[in-house]
Amino acid sequence: MADHIDVAQGLPANPEKATLEGKNKFLGMWVFLGGETVMFATFFGTFLGLRKGTVGGPTAEDLFSLPLVFIMTMILLTSSLTSVLGILAMKRNNFKTLRTCMLLTVLLGFGFVGFEVYEFYHYYHEGLGYTTSAFASSFYTLVGLHGCHVLFGLGWIITLLARYWNAGGVTLANAPKFYSASLYWHFIDVVWVFIFTVVYLLSVGGA
Repeated sequence: MADHIDVAQGLPANPEKATLEGKNKFLGMWVFLGGETVMFATFFGTFLGLRKGTVGGPTAEDLFSLPLVFIMTMILLTSSLTSVLGILAMKRNNFKTLRTCMLLTVLLGFGFVGFEVYEFYHYYHEGLGYTTSAFASSFYTLVGLHGCHVLFGLGWIITLLARYWNAGGVTLANAPKFYSASLYWHFIDVVWVFIFTVVYLLSVGGA
């Protein structure tokens, strides 16, 4: 059976889609991400509609620090790069490099989450609580929802690493799982690019 291919003899060029199970996982992930896109679009629309509703509370111009957010963005984009390198290693049947790159992705992801926790903590102590204003509620909901997705992605990758750390190599069973996790990670990175642009740059720019 193809599922039990001997990795010593090599793998197909695209092991993540070489089996029916892999193809189904690939298709299912894109359907799932389509639903996620609609959900995030709804929250973006809500934020754009409410971002001027500060009712005398702190505004984006008062709080947002673009250098901090830029650092967060670079960390998350770098984690996307390490994820890409991991998948490229997977296609070359280099499981050790795949593990290393995914581990780096996890570390960078936790670095991003740490900065986000610091950011929320700072905003709260500057007077921006969740119920302070419509702007505050829509901001925390959108950015917090993304943060929850990052944590879910980290848990997903950590689970895969723990499950397959001693697998000995890439197989037609684990390749689709790592590939799906990588697709998900790229998705939340793309969402953050939109958050960086719509939430931070436009708000600070006064648009």
